[in-house]
Amino acid sequence: MPVRHLACLALATLALLAGPARAQAPSDPRPHACPSEVPADARCFTGEDGLGGFYWIALPANWQPATGVLVVHAHGGPADTGPARFDRGEEDLKRWAVTVRAGYAWVASTYRRGGYGVTMAAEDSERARRVFVKHFGPPRRTLLHGQSYGAGVASKAAELYGTVDGPNGPTAGPYDGVLLTSGVIGGGTRAYDFRLDLRVVYQYVCQNHPRAGEPSYPLWQGLPLDAKLTRAELANRVDECTGVRKPAAQRSEQQKANLATIVNVVRIPERSLIGHLNWATWLFRDLTQLRLGNRNPFDNSRVRYQGSADDAALNAGVLRYSADPVAAAELARDSDPQGTVRMPVLSMHAIHDPTAFVELQSAYREIVERAGNGDKLVQVFSDEAEHSYLGEAQYPALFTALLNWVDRQDKPTPASVAALCRGYEATYGPGCRIVPDYRSPPLASRVAPR
Repeated sequence: MPVRHLACLALATLALLAGPARAQAPSDPRPHACPSEVPADARCFTGEDGLGGFYWIALPANWQPATGVLVVHAHGGPADTGPARFDRGEEDLKRWAVTVRAGYAWVASTYRRGGYGVTMAAEDSERARRVFVKHFGPPRRTLLHGQSYGAGVASKAAELYGTVDGPNGPTAGPYDGVLLTSGVIGGGTRAYDFRLDLRVVYQYVCQNHPRAGEPSYPLWQGLPLDAKLTRAELANRVDECTGVRKPAAQRSEQQKANLATIVNVVRIPERSLIGHLNWATWLFRDLTQLRLGNRNPFDNSRVRYQGSADDAALNAGVLRYSADPVAAAELARDSDPQGTVRMPVLSMHAIHDPTAFVELQSAYREIVERAGNGDKLVQVFSDEAEHSYLGEAQYPALFTALLNWVDRQDKPTPASVAALCRGYEATYGPGCRIVPDYRSPPLASRVAPR
């Protein structure tokens, strides 16, 4: 059944961001040993997706399509920038074994390659879903779960596949509901601005990425393609300038001042500094040079930075860049949601997430409300300071709440999700940290407007 792609207007962008790939038929699922984290009586399968990626499937014992629920998982990152890795799927299944423990079938794509490409990853996730349906039957319900960067993928997939062409016109697509956790959402044009800010502020303070004497390059490039810098070497440079890997008492006064300037201006916690610089180096290199034709989608030309000991000197001294409008438009077409969701969307985000700012939830909420679909979005927040995995009992509670919304039109509230969570603690352990009355602040309160 042909799917009505809302992205058909962006085929040129898609070709650039996805890269060349000659589609072949996906291979049939082959039995594979399940990771130990998955229940012992579950069955696992793997295969190739025909585009260079791999898929992983896990089936709980006694799962039947007529009564069963399938969760299509879109993973986070993108940390890898090379070819797809088979074991990436196993890593995701280990982390999200709670889904199978809760009785849901699970399928995920590794995506056809590493690096950036939101629409590409959405297509690959849908391709994995179709493999599952072909070989194991259409489930009673299908939920789409996106984690971190994968939440952006899932929000895009929800729009791309929200309807399908039927004999009497458009009808509902394959996904009944969407769960977004720790989401990097709101689109690539907004989610990564602060990492350009980090690069220019870091370079103003530390002057070692690049060092004097190394080839210079515009920082939005991330790193020249032929550069040999490693992540370990970059971490050493960051530590040399800021002492971030040392206890505070062992840092020099200059290191303390340098670190304070960077984290206060860019508004990131110390412990995530190196990680964010990694993304602003290798992910930026992939995105700008390999996906956008060596063009810059980011702009800090008029940003006013605040929080240093001398903001006037900082603003006069940081490097400034203007976005290439074509690159910015291509990134927007690939990654920015339009809010045209046709199914229930439930999200959860840690209030103190060190990687994906909680304020990104506000950006997504504004997009969905502007499209007139605010009634289809419920956002839940937890009093946690992690990103990759939150209190485990919260996940089965979220899935149950989403299914109740889909099946019974019982729209959840943060308080009702919290109550469900408490009921799951006996099985999944303590970890319910939901704050029912919390509402995320505007993104502009965290990331300097531009």
